[in-house]
Amino acid sequence: MAQTIARNFTIRNVLLAGILLMLAGDFMFALNDAMGKWLVASFSVGQVVLIRSIGAFFVLGPMIANQGAGKLFRMERPILQFLRVVATTLDTGLFYAAVVYLPLADVMSFYMAGPIYVAALSHLLLGEKVGWRRWLAILVGFCGVLIILKPSSAAFSLSSTYALIGSIAFGFAIILGRRLRGTSDTTLVTWQTIGTLIVGGVLTIGAWRTPTALDFGAMLLLGVVSCAAHLMITRALKLAPASTLAPLHYSLLLWAIVFGLVFFGDMPSPRILAGSAIVVLAGIFIFHRQKVVETVVPPENVPKGVN
Repeated sequence: MAQTIARNFTIRNVLLAGILLMLAGDFMFALNDAMGKWLVASFSVGQVVLIRSIGAFFVLGPMIANQGAGKLFRMERPILQFLRVVATTLDTGLFYAAVVYLPLADVMSFYMAGPIYVAALSHLLLGEKVGWRRWLAILVGFCGVLIILKPSSAAFSLSSTYALIGSIAFGFAIILGRRLRGTSDTTLVTWQTIGTLIVGGVLTIGAWRTPTALDFGAMLLLGVVSCAAHLMITRALKLAPASTLAPLHYSLLLWAIVFGLVFFGDMPSPRILAGSAIVVLAGIFIFHRQKVVETVVPPENVPKGVN
């Protein structure tokens, strides 16, 4: 009896730790996004992405040393690794390009559709079975995206296009991450950081503006914050079920609204809020149905050797 109570207490504590880490990681990501919006108002997207990537190595450096640098080059499925780097680089670069002109919450609303894209792409690229209920939720979610996008000649903008393409790239990155479950987090994050470092360096050519010590430190901190947020969420997913944590990820939208209002004076329009609500509800339903139908995890889908 005492052992059962102790075991249940331990399980609850581990679950609570996962939930708290997920909430903290999402807060850090939202803080990263607000800092990025502040910085791209004064510096080019390429320069922010370049220095941000350098800052990430303050966190990645010890992890690479612990893993061994040689393991970075012993990776599974190099082509998929390359495609994932392309997707994550597009995701990062286009996000910062979008927030130059759009409110933070508007851009985040597009990215909240990531789970909807993942559900659709999982059927097309991974051969996963998607039932009619999830297909209906996917279609409803896309309607929410269209409400946010408002594709008319008067409202359609290049920044909205950046946000839309970036959010789709985000979905592709998640799908490719599923295919690369046997690769350590250190290797995945290092290569995606190298990708953004290279692209940021290229985009900075001819667009470099010498930052003050404060600005340079803020851009380095941007990399530290984003890398720490990624690690928090990765650890959270190892402590608690994804179906429990996934709805918490939508707290990003709440923080985006709060930070946008406090720091930039931006308040989402009723159209954005309505579209976001549809996207969030559709995403939560998709996660719920996935939990219902995936009662058994096939052995080939179980991650192996992930740090």
